[in-house]
Amino acid sequence: MSRHAGAAGNNFMIIGAGRLASAWGGAAWWAAPQAATGRERVAGMRARRLIAAASVAALAVLSLAACGRSAPNVAAYVGDTTYSVDRVDAIHDEAQATYADSVRTQAQQRGLTPSPDQLRLNVDRQDILNLLVGIDLGKRIAAEKQVQVQDQLSAEQLGRELGVPNTEYAKLAAEWYDIYLALQAGLPPAELTDDSRGKLYDALVKAGVAPAGWSAEEQAKQFEQAAFTRQVSAVSAALQDEVKKLDVTVNPRFPALEIPALLQTQNGFRQYDLPYVEGNRQVTDISTPEPVATEPTGPAAS
Repeated sequence: MSRHAGAAGNNFMIIGAGRLASAWGGAAWWAAPQAATGRERVAGMRARRLIAAASVAALAVLSLAACGRSAPNVAAYVGDTTYSVDRVDAIHDEAQATYADSVRTQAQQRGLTPSPDQLRLNVDRQDILNLLVGIDLGKRIAAEKQVQVQDQLSAEQLGRELGVPNTEYAKLAAEWYDIYLALQAGLPPAELTDDSRGKLYDALVKAGVAPAGWSAEEQAKQFEQAAFTRQVSAVSAALQDEVKKLDVTVNPRFPALEIPALLQTQNGFRQYDLPYVEGNRQVTDISTPEPVATEPTGPAAS
């Protein structure tokens, strides 16, 4: 999903429990204005890194016994479930093709020819893996914590808004936000540590939501006024705990696992991605290592 979506608001807001709840008081100045440009940005406003999953039964599940935890065709291992690279590619490619067709159709109706950039969906394969793993972990957490997940987003409506109707990506996106909203509302708010606060701040700066250059003291002061920081941190902590319990490992071609979350600012919805697995716990990218050369020994060595 892009970093910018939806209608403008006056304050930082966070989506939750089927409604918009104020999250940042009067700090509306915090958002960095960005102008929308064309159909790509319009769809990107709502689409960048939305994360969700269809039924786990519909996902490609491979046998751990066949390849251990280091097969190059596996994108991620989650407990006894694997998500294949082919599965990630198929979801991405379907969404990309559908989006390009949607943009061309709308452009032709206006007598325009879209550029290659306008035809490119602002979603990559990392986003798809985030969807698959995030939903898997989120469902487990909701069941364990007895958090009820309600159907709040329509995949049909979301697919139309994103320009990817009738795609699995749209289903994944709607599914994720149903789970994310439930966990955000149902888990106790987390106490921020210097580390969690810093990671959240970095994610907000990267998304263009927060200004760069805040000291640790300024971060603590600003975040104290924003309830959403403790809510999203609670979801992050729960996902991290689940990763440890299930021994989640990720193919090194995917550098992180991230939580996509939304804030509503004076310039509309802005999305940011909070990593909960960063570059560690990775599977290897080769199935059989090259033999290690050894020095000859015995009579032949001489």
